[in-house]
Amino acid sequence: MDCIKNEIIKYIELNLTQKRLRHTYSVASEAVKLAERYGCDTKKAELAAFCHDMFRSKPAGDLDMYVKELGLPQKLLENVNLSHGKVAAEMMKRRYHIDDKDMINAVAFHTTGRKGMSVLEKIIFLADAIEPGRNYPGVEEMRKTAYTDLDKACIMSLERTVQYVRDRGEYLDPDTEDALNDLKEKQNL
Repeated sequence: MDCIKNEIIKYIELNLTQKRLRHTYSVASEAVKLAERYGCDTKKAELAAFCHDMFRSKPAGDLDMYVKELGLPQKLLENVNLSHGKVAAEMMKRRYHIDDKDMINAVAFHTTGRKGMSVLEKIIFLADAIEPGRNYPGVEEMRKTAYTDLDKACIMSLERTVQYVRDRGEYLDPDTEDALNDLKEKQNL
């Protein structure tokens, strides 16, 4: 796994903007802390975090080309926020021969969440939302909650995402609503 990690680090250091690279390292650090807290494999969490935004700095046209070439759903076209994780997950399999379904799902759904998220998926989803470089209303409370109740913190983040996307009149991926409803049901909310 260390060899693959080194290859991925080389790739992100060459292909991400400095701002995105700082974010990625912060997400990896946060993911390891959360993994330790919740008894998850820290190496998997770190590697998934390094992969989560590996295609985020690509121009929209390049991501659309990947979506088409990789046979990904058309709904991802012209939507960098939704496509970059799906492209990264597919490239983890094809370019880096990572076949761990949990890691692949953690990267693929790190923006939207999904129904039935694993602990690793929740960790990557939250690490992305709460890393120290993030600054938005409610993030401090979410950071604290992430270390006491993983599901509750995911609900907080998903509710924020739903509100943000709706306020902007943008496309809300059904996976986000499914994730939110699934977690609320499990928490009896």
